[in-house]
Amino acid sequence: MDREPELLSGSVDSVIYRNEENGYTVLRLRCDDGAVETVVGIIPAAVAGERLELTGSWAKHPFHGDQFKAETVERSMPETMDDIFAYLSSGAVRGVGPATARELIDRFGKDVLDVLENSPERIAGIRGIGEKKAREMVKSFRSQTALRRLMDFFADNGIKLRYAIRLYRLYGEDSRAALLDNPYILTDEYVGADFAEADAFALALGFDGDAPERVQAAVLYELSFNAENGHSFIPRERLTAAVTQLIGVGQDSADAAVDELGKAGSVVFDSIAGKDAVYLASLYKAETYVAGRLLAMSGPAINKRGVDVDLLIAECEREMGLTLAQGQRNAVRAAAVCGAMALTGGPGTGKTTTVRAILRLFEKLGLDTALAAPTGRAAKRMSELAGTEASTIHRLLEAGFDEFSQTPVFKHNESDPLTADAVILDEASMIDVTLMESLLRALKPGCRLVLVGDSNQLPSVGPGNLFMDVLRSGSVETVKLSEVFRQAGESAIVKNAHMINAGEMPPLSENKGDFFFLSRHDAQRAVDTIIELASKRLPENMGISPQQIQVLAPTRRYETGTVSLNKRLQQALNPPAEGKTEKEFGEIVFRTGDRVMQIRNNYDIIWRKPSGESGMGVFNGDVGHIVAISHGEQMMTVDFDERLVTYTFDMLADLELAYAMTVHKSQGSEYRAVILSLGRCAPTLLSRAVLYTAVTRARELLIIVGESETVAAMIGNDKPQKRYSGLKTRLSR
Repeated sequence: MDREPELLSGSVDSVIYRNEENGYTVLRLRCDDGAVETVVGIIPAAVAGERLELTGSWAKHPFHGDQFKAETVERSMPETMDDIFAYLSSGAVRGVGPATARELIDRFGKDVLDVLENSPERIAGIRGIGEKKAREMVKSFRSQTALRRLMDFFADNGIKLRYAIRLYRLYGEDSRAALLDNPYILTDEYVGADFAEADAFALALGFDGDAPERVQAAVLYELSFNAENGHSFIPRERLTAAVTQLIGVGQDSADAAVDELGKAGSVVFDSIAGKDAVYLASLYKAETYVAGRLLAMSGPAINKRGVDVDLLIAECEREMGLTLAQGQRNAVRAAAVCGAMALTGGPGTGKTTTVRAILRLFEKLGLDTALAAPTGRAAKRMSELAGTEASTIHRLLEAGFDEFSQTPVFKHNESDPLTADAVILDEASMIDVTLMESLLRALKPGCRLVLVGDSNQLPSVGPGNLFMDVLRSGSVETVKLSEVFRQAGESAIVKNAHMINAGEMPPLSENKGDFFFLSRHDAQRAVDTIIELASKRLPENMGISPQQIQVLAPTRRYETGTVSLNKRLQQALNPPAEGKTEKEFGEIVFRTGDRVMQIRNNYDIIWRKPSGESGMGVFNGDVGHIVAISHGEQMMTVDFDERLVTYTFDMLADLELAYAMTVHKSQGSEYRAVILSLGRCAPTLLSRAVLYTAVTRARELLIIVGESETVAAMIGNDKPQKRYSGLKTRLSR
């Protein structure tokens, strides 16, 4: 038989741990019998002094001893003078510390909380408290009380607590009423809930399946979901069809919802290449701005009078000790005379040398030049190759985080532009239209822009097809490098990459030089081979350390995908050992020494360098290793290239193991050795662009493990995934 739940009541003595994501709390409760006990459970925004009536059961924790696991919680404001003092002096009310708390209690006694909520004019009479401070204190107290009630409501209904704080910022004390009136306000971009979360709550409340609020939320969800898959807009007929399939409503309801959102300004309609396009308002604004600014920059650059560009190029060649090929010289000249230009080419065609020559030319022109790339790894590689410092776009723009809107913000924009006279942007194929909008807004008038990339690599993860749209539009001066230089041409990696790009099957049986193919038809054998290569054969026979080896795969799924490979590689390269601390999070076990990757942008996390330098922001694709795990402090520290970042355990969803990563995640990076796992995979991922991108990530050695039939299928699949983008059309108008 199930045991009857036990009862426990008392006042909060102290809060030991709080998970802001789900409200899970560990606290010390001063019970009515005088004992102090540890309580764990969902108790959002618990504050010292408040009274709790709990039901639950006792359990013994292996490290922390007896704990009361609360299942239901009834809360009330503190009643005794000691509890009221503890509550007020805890910092729960802005502007009230221990001294002010004592003053308030001495003046109003047990009525102090009622006075705080209802009579600010009485507080203003206390020494040191003017009318303004009294109003602020009352506002803070009311806000704290209302927010706590809202969080209790969220916890009771299984809604993530981080949404409560964001919702309260938007609706204040009317949040609960607004939520009950339209639960789909949870999907507002500021609040950030997924459509499925809001939909489940709304249907539980009794909303009809074809309620206008539900259908409009489904429209916005479809647009946002497709933006994450690369689409800047969706044709109207496809959008309404997707909505009807998602929530089972009629075409008329879907059409009416789209029209209403258009009237409200949430979506924008336009005609793109004969299609009735529907944009999220933010993406329409980004795309039109990027097109307009690039067109404005595409004219002649402002040069000093009397500058002989060809003479300057010749001087650069002499100083650099090289002779530029004709294509490279054309690119350097274009950079000298154009406000904006694009440089593209495959491996071994001299893009890096060209960029170095452009940089030298800009120096001679007296231009302050900034080098940037979309990811930290790409920026580091650019720094090494160009011989000068490069940064990520986010760091160049000094990314921050707006607490109110819960969105990233950049310090540099039209009001505070960058000081740079020119920006050279590498790995441009990775940049989506929204990030390009932010960059262009930060360029001062007259600033030059050089976009550098390989047009045959995979497009950006985010919305748009920016680099290809720019190249195909013909509106921005473009130079394509095609000549493979002799030294690079001796590399089988370079030769075979160009063969793959041309749709030709490379000679997989040669297995010499820097390109090898190991045929494995059985998935288990393939995985065993990959593990042996990474942990033994390459380190022992070729002197390549595991830290210089990157395993890639097109997919996360299946036995030869990255999730399974990471578990096996972790076991081989960083097995459990005495002194290595572990933290289990979901299906991942993080261990001291593990290679990990950040999988979403976090703009408000702090990093520190050993030198004392500090800053903010860790971004999608950053790779580091775990240096410390503390169960006592519930924290894990990761070293991202000497930037130390501390994660609380509730933030670990931002990380995953990175011994193996998808080809998409490897974009912009180069590794000494790459092992490419080609096994079972979704057909859409078995494409020429995926294979080409993977092969070109290897600098000295590439080993493909899998089936030759898979390689052939990927080379034969050159059909690009359709992306709805209006940028090419806008640039061509």
